[in-house]
Formats: sequence, structure tokens, C-alpha cells
Amino acid sequence: MTTPTYGITFRREADGPRPAQPSDLSVIGLALPADDADAAFLPLNEPVAFDSGDGVALAKLGDSDLAHAVGLIDSQLADFQTSARIVAVRVTKGATDAETMTNIIGSRAGVTAAGRIGTGLAAFLRAGAQIGVIPRLIGAPGYTSQTTEANGQTEANPVCAALPEILSGLLAHAVVAGPAQGGAAALNWRETLSSGRLIPTDEAVKVSTGVGARYDDGAAVVLGLGARVDFQHGGFPFHAFANQQVHGIVGLKNYYPFSLTDGATEAQEILATKTGVFTRGQIGVETAAGEAGFLWIGAHNADTDPDWHFYNKTRARDWAHLALLKSIRLRLGVENVSPHSVQAVLNDSVEIGRVLVRNGGSLGFKVGFEASMNSPADLRQGKFRIFFQTEEPPPIMQVDIDSRTYWRALEVTLEKIVAQAETLVPQFA
Repeated sequence: MTTPTYGITFRREADGPRPAQPSDLSVIGLALPADDADAAFLPLNEPVAFDSGDGVALAKLGDSDLAHAVGLIDSQLADFQTSARIVAVRVTKGATDAETMTNIIGSRAGVTAAGRIGTGLAAFLRAGAQIGVIPRLIGAPGYTSQTTEANGQTEANPVCAALPEILSGLLAHAVVAGPAQGGAAALNWRETLSSGRLIPTDEAVKVSTGVGARYDDGAAVVLGLGARVDFQHGGFPFHAFANQQVHGIVGLKNYYPFSLTDGATEAQEILATKTGVFTRGQIGVETAAGEAGFLWIGAHNADTDPDWHFYNKTRARDWAHLALLKSIRLRLGVENVSPHSVQAVLNDSVEIGRVLVRNGGSLGFKVGFEASMNSPADLRQGKFRIFFQTEEPPPIMQVDIDSRTYWRALEVTLEKIVAQAETLVPQFA
């Protein structure tokens, strides 16, 4: 017996609502070949976490697809942002793109040299348990645009087809880049995507190598922009990456015509398919996307449901769901069902809603308990259901201006002229 017969005991209790516990949705996952990388640092098919600004880690990546992607990500970071958090899965580069894509896709049942289950993209599914970091912005730059034709139809890129299953398991999004050709090729590729966890973009960017230049998949740039925008908003993933300046590139593969006021331009036609585009600013051209530099414009995912086709909304909902999980799990098995404990769960949910509203992730929310969705039998089994409603704000996409004449201004002007004339003093001979 540890309770004193004559004395004082202290019990720490948490009666108030728990504060929201945020998750980091800005960690970038890259599944790419890096055959000349340090194999001790990057074992094949094993998730490895490092900071993109860590010079020691960067030196171990070799001159590889992985190193190129990390370099482009680093180029996009904001002021005072020294690194993006990276989780890399190194795969073997095949003799063809098709072989490399097979290695990137990997297998949930694949076994690594260390005896762990899950290779390629599937290795991300064990990143949380294995290294304590879960990537939620995923990419395989350079390997999402390749398609084949069969029976007169464009078939989906294999990596794009494999990603949604992995992304759903992680509550993550992936940036996937198309064939950078515009026209029918871009449209056919886009028509093969239908997951709200895929963020499509078109275009390849031109990067200086010091002795020449190469064209890199634009997906790595967009991943870096995502890390930048999240950082600029305190780590909250509630805003689109659109209309962001792109750094670290010298040009684009294609310069699609673009106008803010004309939908019959190639860039606007690509945007209409819910696919992001890169464009170049033009000094003195008011209808350009910007005055100078290169920009990326893209606010949509590949969802077919218009209620959920903005990726900032789906990422905000992921953040809310993860926060609810982390908060409510602390009450599971600890408290008994009672009016007080149900109210405590509701209070925890309210705190999460307040964080969403305060940081631009919600226009408003409501939490409640509905009698019609609960029963005494459920309560007897320790089960109950609450609801959490929230409305994520969309990004501003279009502003229509009704440019009108203003008759009242003429009336006021006339009144002023009359009043002014009345101040004239009569003059006589």
C-alpha cells in the first residue's frame, strides 16, 4: 500500500481541452535512383531521413537523379529556411525508364537486404515506425510522364498509377509531372489521373550544370515550393503553392503563351485541365503572370469531385484528421463513457477547429453529437460518434470586375460647379 495513512497525495488531472497537436505535412519523400550514392548512407529500398541543407548528407548522394531533385528543392526555400526535411528511398536505376519505374514502384511484399518488408514506394509506409518521420509530399521526378499507347488509348504512367494506394496509406500527396509537350500529349496524360492525392503539373525546367544544361522534371520544383509555402505559414499546410517565384533554373523547355485575361492561350488551356504550369514574367506586360522571373501556377489536384479539387483543401483536411487522431487517442481506454468524457472529446475537437480558423485552414467549423447516430447499445460497447464539420477556404482563382460608369460622380461634379459659381462676387461699374 503506497497511499499514506496520514499525509497528502497528488494526482495530476487534465480536465480541460487538450491543445491541438500538429503533424508535419511538409516532409518530402523521394523515391529515385542514385547508383553512385554512398550505399552505407542510402541502403537500397530503405527510407533515410536527412536535411536538404546538410552538406555531409548531400555529398553522399552522388551525381544522381536523387541529388538533382534535392538541389531543385533546396533552390526554392524561403528566407531563413535552411533546409527541407527529406525522406529518400534509393532504388536501382534500370537499363530503361520502364525498368527504373518498376524499381520505383517496388512491392509491398518485397524484402530488402535487411529483411524489411516493402520496397520502392512501399518503403515509405514503414518510414514512421522505422525512422520516426513520415513523408507527406511525395515525388519521383523524371518518372511520372512516360506513357504508352494500347488499342488507340493512352495508358497511365505506372508510377502515377501506383502512387494513390501509397498516398492514402500515408495521408500524403504526390506531385507528378506530365510529358512537357502541351497539346494532346498533356491532355491524354492528364486524363489518366483521377486521384485527389495527385498534384499534376506540366513542363520541364532547364538547369545549368556548369558545363552545360539539362532539363529536369518540374515536380521537384513544386515539392520545394510546397516546403517554402508551408514554412512561410508556420508549418500549416493550408495554402496553395500557386503564383510562386521559381529559383535555381535558367529556363523552361516550353514557353506556353499565357494571359491573365484570355482563356484561349495554351497555358490557360492546360490550367483548365487542372494541371499546373510554369511561366515566365514579362516586364511591361500587365497580362503576364508576373513582372519578372519564372513562376509556377497550379492550385488543383486530380480529384474528379469539384468539392475537393484544390490540394490546399485536401491537405488541410488531412491535417485536421491527423490532429483529431493524436488528440482523441489519448482518451481511448483511459476514460469511461460518460457525459463528461464525451464532452471532453468534443472540447478537444473544438480546439482543433480553432487552430484551423486561426491559421487560415477553415472558414468556420462545428462540432457536435447527434442522437440519431448513437444508441444505448453503442454506448454499452464503449462506442459513440461525433461530427466535425469544417469548410476549408479555396485559393483565389478568378476575380471578375464589373467596370461601370458612375453617373453619381457627374451629379456631384455638377453640384460642386454650381456651388463654386455661387461664390463669385457680383461686380458693378
